[in-house]
Amino acid sequence: MHAGFGRIENSCASAVTIVAASSPAYASVELHETRIDGGVSRMRAVPTLRIAPGDAAVLKPGGLHLMLMQPKAALKPGSKVAIEFELASGGKLLGEFEVRKPAL
Repeated sequence: MHAGFGRIENSCASAVTIVAASSPAYASVELHETRIDGGVSRMRAVPTLRIAPGDAAVLKPGGLHLMLMQPKAALKPGSKVAIEFELASGGKLLGEFEVRKPAL
């Protein structure tokens, strides 16, 4: 299992809502959020992500992030992974993420 971090910007004049994500490099891609609940860190799936016009969603450790499950091949640091985001409007948005070594 891997995690995806980055920034998704909406430069459109109207809000966009991400309803799903996929990648040819992974069997499954899900949007998750980590929250502290009663002093315990809990992760939950986020079914939709709305981004207002001119705003951005920041995917980062300990917050909103992509869960990238069951890689189909070994990934090397520096390589690129394509993620396709499906929008509620029926459109698609393609993102590219750089593979990095985990921070220790």
